[in-house]
Amino acid sequence: MSDSASEIMIAPTAPKRIKLSESENEDRLGDLPETVILHILSFLNAKQAVETCVLSKRWKDLWKRLPKLILYSNDYRTYKIFTKFVSKVLALRDSSMALQALDFRRQNGCLELHILKRVVNYAISHNVQQLGLYVNGDIAEIPSTVFSCQTLTHLKLSIYPGLNRETMFPKSLTLPAITNLQLEHFTFCVGDNDRVEPFLNFNRLNSLVISKCSVRGGQTLYLSNATLINFTIYDDGDNFYKVDLCTPCLCTFVFTGTPYQRISGCNASSLKHVDIDADISSCPGDPPLFLFSWLLEFANIKSLTVSAATLQVLSLLPNLLNIKLPSLVNLKSLRIIIKALEYGFRKRLCDVKLRKVKSKKEAARLRKAFKKGLEPSPLIPEGIVDFLLQNSPSAEVDFIDEERLPRRARDL
Repeated sequence: MSDSASEIMIAPTAPKRIKLSESENEDRLGDLPETVILHILSFLNAKQAVETCVLSKRWKDLWKRLPKLILYSNDYRTYKIFTKFVSKVLALRDSSMALQALDFRRQNGCLELHILKRVVNYAISHNVQQLGLYVNGDIAEIPSTVFSCQTLTHLKLSIYPGLNRETMFPKSLTLPAITNLQLEHFTFCVGDNDRVEPFLNFNRLNSLVISKCSVRGGQTLYLSNATLINFTIYDDGDNFYKVDLCTPCLCTFVFTGTPYQRISGCNASSLKHVDIDADISSCPGDPPLFLFSWLLEFANIKSLTVSAATLQVLSLLPNLLNIKLPSLVNLKSLRIIIKALEYGFRKRLCDVKLRKVKSKKEAARLRKAFKKGLEPSPLIPEGIVDFLLQNSPSAEVDFIDEERLPRRARDL
C-alpha cells in the first residue's frame, strides 16, 4: 500500500486554491500555524479533510495528524467504498498522534463486526476522549473494549439491531473518566441484585441521555448517581417502566416523547428545571396519564417549560382543574412553547374525546371541527395555566413561539 494520501481519496475533485487576499501570492489560510489549521480541518468529515492534500505540499500530510475523525457512510456512493476508505485512513494516519474524538456512522445497511471492532480498537489505542458510534443495521453488539476504556469522557452509542431484536446494555462497566453519556436503542436488564442500576459506579457522570431505551419486563430503572446534573429522556414508543431518581445533585430533567414512564423523584430534591414536550400520536391504546404524577414528584422545581401538546395531554386527566395541586410551590418561571399540533396528535385527541361524548350530536360536532382543523380548540386548554400556578401565582409566564427559539433549543 502506497503512503500517498491521494490514493485513499475516492474520486477526488481537486479544489481550487483559495486566496484570502487580493494578492495572488498571499495565502492567509495556508500561513496559519499547523495547530490552527488542524482545528479548522477537524470540523470537516474525513473525506473532505483528505481532499485538502491537493492544495499544496504543506497540506499533503496535514490530514494524517487530525485530532478528530468524522466517518459517515452517507458521504460515499457505496458501502464498499466507505469501508475501503475507513481502512486506509486508519492505516495511513500518524499513529504517534492521540485521537481526541471519533464519530462513526453506518446508516441504512449492514456492517461487518470486524470493521466496527477495528474502528473502536483504533480509537481506544489512541486514547480517544470522545467517541460516537451510530450503527443502524444487522449488529446487536458493540466491542466490549468500549466499556472498559480509561480515557473516554464523552460516549454516544446508537446501535439499532432491527425489528424484534434487542441490544443489551452491559451490567458491568469500567468507565472512570466518563462525564457525558448518550444511549439509544438499548435494553436494560436486571442484575444479580435484582435491580436495574447501570450507572451507579460512574463517579464523574454529569449528563445522561437515554433515547428509545427500554427496561426488560417493565421493571424499575434505578438512576443512582451522586454526580448527575442533567438527565434527558427521548422516547416515542410504548416503553413502560419506572424511573427511580436517586440523584442528589440532579438539576435539570428533559423529556420528549410519549410519557409512558412512571417517575419517582423523592431523592431528587435538588431538581430545579424541568422541560416536557409530550406526544401521544403513536399510542396504540388509551394515552398515558402519568404527567400529573410527575408534577407531584417535581415538587421543588423553580422553572417549568412545557409545550402546548404537553398541556393537551395533561388536560386529559379527568376533573384535572378541580384537583388541589400540592406541588410547584417554588415555581418562579413557567414557559409555554407554542407550536402547531401535528395531524396524528390531533387525531388521537379527537379519538379520546369521542369515547367520552354522551350524544351522537356532540360526536358529530367533534368530527366536523376536527376536519376543519378547529379541534382541539383552544391550543392551550382553558384554565390549565392557572391550575399550574395555583401555588405560585407570582411566577413569570412566557408564551414562546417555537419558530423564535434558537435551533439548539428546538432540537432538545
